[in-house]
Amino acid sequence: MPTSSGTNRSGPNPGLSLVIPCFNEGAMLPFLKERLLQSLPALKMSWEVILVDDGSRDDTFAQLAALHAADPRFKVLSFSRNFGHQTAVFAGLSFATGDFVAVMDADLQDPPEFLGTCIAKLNEGFDVVYAVRRQRKESFFKRVCYATFYRLLRAIAEVEIPLDSGDFCVMRQQVVAVMRQMPERDVFVRGLRAWSGFRQTGIEYNRAARAAGETKYPFRKLVRLAMDGVFAFSPFPLRLAAYIGLGIVALSVLAALTVLVWKIFNFQLFGHYPAEVPGWSSVVCLILFMGGIQLLMLGVMGEFIGRIYNEVKQRPRWIIRETCGLNGADSKSS
Repeated sequence: MPTSSGTNRSGPNPGLSLVIPCFNEGAMLPFLKERLLQSLPALKMSWEVILVDDGSRDDTFAQLAALHAADPRFKVLSFSRNFGHQTAVFAGLSFATGDFVAVMDADLQDPPEFLGTCIAKLNEGFDVVYAVRRQRKESFFKRVCYATFYRLLRAIAEVEIPLDSGDFCVMRQQVVAVMRQMPERDVFVRGLRAWSGFRQTGIEYNRAARAAGETKYPFRKLVRLAMDGVFAFSPFPLRLAAYIGLGIVALSVLAALTVLVWKIFNFQLFGHYPAEVPGWSSVVCLILFMGGIQLLMLGVMGEFIGRIYNEVKQRPRWIIRETCGLNGADSKSS
């Protein structure tokens, strides 16, 4: 029977819980398994891997279930449908019981070998160590879009969100416990991580190309993720309406004074006297301009209202279809 989101708290806690969201990653999983089994034992601590099947339509779940059957340290959480990458990450965090909790993607662009470096940094007294992308193996257009987004978000967000850092990180369980208390439906994990505070630091790494398969983050989903970050952590889009309004008022006053002086002194302006220009074109252009600004601001307010509506409905953030090796899946909604 489908169940809503819950938390696993039974049994001894591993040293590390690694959360990996998966969506149609059937071609990627053999490579992922090999790399994890090579890198995780080198950490010299007990570990578990929580693989979240985000409503995949290929054989992802079948492979994950077989992986759990072969090695119970690999645990599986399967959604009833696709709820989105960020929701899958948050669901995995809700079941993570390790003293340290890591997040990485299944495409191996985030190298699991880097986890040891992050854990060593945590042992220096930090609570969160996030990976900062020094280089990306992606198109020039995407690199420009990423760089622009992170700098825009940092400029307008009310919390400091590190530049060029994604979800790839290692956190102490204390930080994850705080994040689990945040009830948002439109989740932006790296923003919630930054908002939680604690002692955080970044380590640079080179982001590799996807090892196999196709990207699960096309441009449309990247735009949606960017909107989640902007609208969840900054009221600037709403304030923008006031700024634009003040600017238009100032320009309108200036234009009105210019026209008044032009008519009183009857001089040529742009090659015309006042009597030669009836003014209909300027009036129509002004109306269209003001109408466009009003529609833009209505769209911005509509985005905020839509997100409020989504929160007010209080629907479960995800629905679990099946689990392998995880307890507490029948817990109440979060």
